[in-house]
Amino acid sequence: MLSISLYRFPLLLHKNYKQVLSLTYRKISKDNLFAKRIPPRDFVFDEKVAGVFDDMILRSIPGYKTIVDMIGGFGELYHKPGTKIYDLGCSLGGVTFEISKRLEGKDFSLVAVDNSRAMIERLKQRKIQLGSSAKEIEIQCEDISKTKIENASIVVLNFTLQFLPIPLRHELIARIRDGLVPGGVLVMSEKIAFKDEILNNLIIDMYHKFKESKGYSKLEISQKRLALENILIPESLDTHQSRLKSIGFQTFSVWFQCLNFASMLAVK
Repeated sequence: MLSISLYRFPLLLHKNYKQVLSLTYRKISKDNLFAKRIPPRDFVFDEKVAGVFDDMILRSIPGYKTIVDMIGGFGELYHKPGTKIYDLGCSLGGVTFEISKRLEGKDFSLVAVDNSRAMIERLKQRKIQLGSSAKEIEIQCEDISKTKIENASIVVLNFTLQFLPIPLRHELIARIRDGLVPGGVLVMSEKIAFKDEILNNLIIDMYHKFKESKGYSKLEISQKRLALENILIPESLDTHQSRLKSIGFQTFSVWFQCLNFASMLAVK
């Protein structure tokens, strides 16, 4: 049975919550990268994407802000003094800064990792803007498959694993499990697929309607989907659970789901 007090999360909102959001989501540039017809190409986390990423992610993932906020709550609940926190695939630091603010004044170190130089450079600027309150954050630009994970009480993969080739996913999760202290947690958010083809297509259609409601045109939706087709490979919740259980995680739960996006918790 999942030993987690989810009902406590509303009480965990940090007193500086609005300050965190103002830093993480301010000066948002509108995502119009696919607004005009362009030659087919694979999606890349380059400078253009980094420049509009805040807007892109908020308009592309239902419940994204809620997920980030609640992961901050997980950080506050499950961090153990003297241990590390890893945000793998940290992008511009939404989760990194949320957890950092929740644990301000406590004994922790947070390692934020991403292989996109454009993302990392912007993340470093945001850390500078935070000043001493972000001193515990260590930023690394590298492939997460090469990141050394040790003495961790919390590891976060927030919409990250889906971009890793499927054959490499088991190895990464195994290294995360080995690097967690007993009772440590992995929080993993992913775009998911449904085994039932009819249901899968229905949910995808509903998701496209969601994106249209956020101002994306059918052309933008179509071109971005094509760009991500060979880059973002979703798996089913059953596949994620089976992998985590086979690697040795004792507890698994889906704590958030909206359409074909879910966030999961696994406990060592």
